Amino acid sequence: MSDKPVILAFGDSLTFGYQVPPEKSYPSRLQRVLEAKGYPYKVVNAGVSGDTTAGGAARIDWLLRHDPEIVIVELGANDGLRGLPIDSMRENLARIIETCQKHGAKVLLAGMKITPNLGREYTEAFEQVFHDVAEQYDVPLIPFFLEGVAGVQELTQPDGLHPLEKGYAKVTITVWKHLEPMLGKK
Repeated sequence: MSDKPVILAFGDSLTFGYQVPPEKSYPSRLQRVLEAKGYPYKVVNAGVSGDTTAGGAARIDWLLRHDPEIVIVELGANDGLRGLPIDSMRENLARIIETCQKHGAKVLLAGMKITPNLGREYTEAFEQVFHDVAEQYDVPLIPFFLEGVAGVQELTQPDGLHPLEKGYAKVTITVWKHLEPMLGKK
């Protein structure tokens, strides 16, 4: 256990830092930003490549052993890529947030967007889930976790989604903008 308050970076490969050195992932970069700005937090990277909201809902209880003050929930991209049911995704995100809140942790929800290959109706419903759940549980929302990164060739791996090191620098700025107002005193 850390003597510093914990920020749990909870997500999938985008949080884990798929195919980048661990120190270049957004949780590691976020740790350095916190230290540089004098905030005494410890960031725990709880990203698992390939994870879905169902996987996240199944492991959140175990991860709360870190006793986080804040949980950054970045899940859903794999649900969308697999065309999983929107209602199930909504229920899983709700369970994760409820579990964190019952534990006393504040939640920052990271929204996601997907390519339109599953049809406009699915794509719009997918994106709306994040807004609806954030409003329902009164948690701050990062509208799009990969804002300015997804689809930008020089910032992403060949799949156009997973950030390269330079892409994670931009993701960290996006996360920081939404996280800083949630932090306690320096």
